[in-house]
Amino acid sequence: MTTSGPSSSPAHWLAFASWGLVGAGYAFGVLGLATIGMFVLAGSVVLTLLVLKAWGRRGLAGLVSGAGLPLLYVAFLNRGGPGMVCTTGPDSMSCVDAWSPWPWLAVGAALIAAGIVLESRRPAAG
Repeated sequence: MTTSGPSSSPAHWLAFASWGLVGAGYAFGVLGLATIGMFVLAGSVVLTLLVLKAWGRRGLAGLVSGAGLPLLYVAFLNRGGPGMVCTTGPDSMSCVDAWSPWPWLAVGAALIAAGIVLESRRPAAG
């Protein structure tokens, strides 16, 4: 059995992962816009140029999957929510108001799956 799609090449999935890193950078930059987001977005632009030079448009659907990774991280950070979540240490106690992790998890997982499906269904080049 031979495969002719993009999944037959390990280099293709490396390109996909590279574009995924770019997508994660853009999503993280937007999520962190109130703090360090502008710096992350600037770094993402530079990374975009590097990945574009190295891989071209090969693996481009990785942008979609990569954008889901920071959303999964937000879901993880809010895993005790929704509501007030308190942690105690030997000498301290801190509380934060956490969001529901479920919407973040659902959208993040959907983006990751969508990018993988898009890339695996893309016809092979050449």
